[in-house]
Amino acid sequence: MTAVHKVAVAGSGVAAMAAAIQLAKAGVEVDVFEVKSELSALGSGISLQGNALRVFDALGVWEDVRAAGYPFEGLNLRAPGLGAPIVAELPDVKTGGPDYPAGMGMPRPELARILHEHAAKEGVRVHFGSGVTGLDSRVDGVEVFVNDESAGTFDLLIGADGLNSRVRTLIGIDTAPQPTGMGIWRSFVSRPDDVVRSELYYGGPVYIAGYTPTGEDSMYAFLVEKAQDRSAVTDAQAVEIMQGESMAYQGPWESIRADLSAGAHVNYTWFTSHIVPAPWNRGRVVIIGDAAHSCPPTIAQGAAQALEDAFVLTELLVSRDEVDQQLWDEFHARRLPRAQAVVEASVQLGQWQLDGVRDADVPGLMFGIAHRMAEPA
Repeated sequence: MTAVHKVAVAGSGVAAMAAAIQLAKAGVEVDVFEVKSELSALGSGISLQGNALRVFDALGVWEDVRAAGYPFEGLNLRAPGLGAPIVAELPDVKTGGPDYPAGMGMPRPELARILHEHAAKEGVRVHFGSGVTGLDSRVDGVEVFVNDESAGTFDLLIGADGLNSRVRTLIGIDTAPQPTGMGIWRSFVSRPDDVVRSELYYGGPVYIAGYTPTGEDSMYAFLVEKAQDRSAVTDAQAVEIMQGESMAYQGPWESIRADLSAGAHVNYTWFTSHIVPAPWNRGRVVIIGDAAHSCPPTIAQGAAQALEDAFVLTELLVSRDEVDQQLWDEFHARRLPRAQAVVEASVQLGQWQLDGVRDADVPGLMFGIAHRMAEPA
């Protein structure tokens, strides 16, 4: 017996698809509504910590994820300047436990493809070009409106529709992502043979320069700068800016600049942060993932927290007989403090750099959060 039999999910990112897969595996009828017209093949890379990999295993997708990504252990810190010397080789906490690598990089489109393929195998119906535009919440269900027309009545609507969540607005929550003061340039490039784990450069003209391997032949590179209005920058100008800001960094950055010159695509976004205070639900509607919380990727826990939201929620939904206050209380008790700790730590790491704090205990904060994440959600 499950607490729900028919569920609507808004969005098709990692939180949405994880929830859809787990519910469908338990025999729940699931419809996913995605405003985009198709599954995008574009995107850079994503960093996944061990606790994210643990959830993938529970979903039944871990083997495919591992085959499509690049697992690694540890983190290198390099200095800017001649030769880009490695100044520290830091061990990673295995937040997923001993059965999984400490971290993994992979192309975002590959992760999306794998999750959608597994969802389809479980019978999940995915509707592209279908944005949730309204809802009518009742005591025992919610009528969902898609593209301004009724899509039917469901036992639950899960709003996993991202940073600018429409569902969050529809249920009257006004907490929204706010800029943290940093912006990031990203590019998907080839992987030099000597890049076998994430590497970060501190110092120089930007706050952080780094890259993460995502496959045998790929990695994504990034530069973190003070947030600026880059909306008018052309593609060619974006490449020039990323090349120019990276000139202080050598080592693998020589290969990255060569790929940029050869036509690698560059994108730019601002870091944001927010966390919706409890409750994340309003009756039979609940938000998870980036709709409920966001943070800078300074400790690479964004995807992991979204996946944990989905896993904890679905675990409760398939193990209970009804959607009641006890279910929501347990969900919030297990998820809100953990997500809030990640958001606050991620923001603090960035703020120390914005403020020029040189004696901050960065390793202590990072390892403290990592040890907390090693405990299952």
